[in-house]
Amino acid sequence: MLPVYCKGISALIEIPKNCVVAAVGKELIIFRLVAPIEGSLEWDILEVKRLLDHQDNILSLANINDLSFVTGSHVGELIIWDTLDWTMQACEHNFWDPFPQLDTQQEIKLCQKPNDISIHHLTWDEENVFVAVGRGLYVYNLQMKRVIACQKTAHDSRVQHIAKLPNRQLISCSEDGSVRIWELREKQQIAAEPVPTGFFNMWGFGRVNKQASQPVKKQQENATSCLLELIGDLIGHSSSVEMFLYFEDHGLVTCSADHLIILWKNGDRESGLRSLKLFQKLEENGDLYLAA
Repeated sequence: MLPVYCKGISALIEIPKNCVVAAVGKELIIFRLVAPIEGSLEWDILEVKRLLDHQDNILSLANINDLSFVTGSHVGELIIWDTLDWTMQACEHNFWDPFPQLDTQQEIKLCQKPNDISIHHLTWDEENVFVAVGRGLYVYNLQMKRVIACQKTAHDSRVQHIAKLPNRQLISCSEDGSVRIWELREKQQIAAEPVPTGFFNMWGFGRVNKQASQPVKKQQENATSCLLELIGDLIGHSSSVEMFLYFEDHGLVTCSADHLIILWKNGDRESGLRSLKLFQKLEENGDLYLAA
């Protein structure tokens, strides 16, 4: 078992060299697991190193790949670490204001709230880390080592959980009861190919949220190569959506403080399956006639 001084671990991951990383407050502690010697059944757990680069409590910890892992803190620090030598590869700590802007007192006031800059959850793919910061969503590119897209007000309250979907899509849920689907798009794509509102109905329920889908400010567009575009808004929960599970062909399951668990299906896929079953039934009954 881990030493007594390590009680209060908020997250734990496995890394190479038979080691684990534990997030304890604002520290990362590297432990090595030592196999039992002959005649013994007990493993030893040795503290190898402490990483003290975070300024506040670490809320998120995850493996990105075999070479890197990532952490996020209460004050909005994102750090990419090397899993082999445990050194810092990159750091981003300006999520609440990643692009200089000249306006409003409201944004300045929001930035002063700790909950608006805390990194509560993150996910990743081969190219990017997707970060839930307060009520916003940010895309951090691993190769460029900078934020390439953001939605600072993706939800009305704190983002609880996010997950990467196929086709450069992202899904998020919030304390405000909303579940939203986003697509990471090049700016050229957005200008030439606007998102049709009918796409919202592919999940059975939906509407366009005009406020969340408004283009970000020109200063941000000049500084980023991509945008997170809202393409789906799943309406069904009346209280905070705590998390969800995505089952690819079987749909999406969300759970909420309203005591509901909702299964969402892809409307286009389900319609195609129903049509296929109908044709199969007609063929079995001999009622299907193919035109010559």
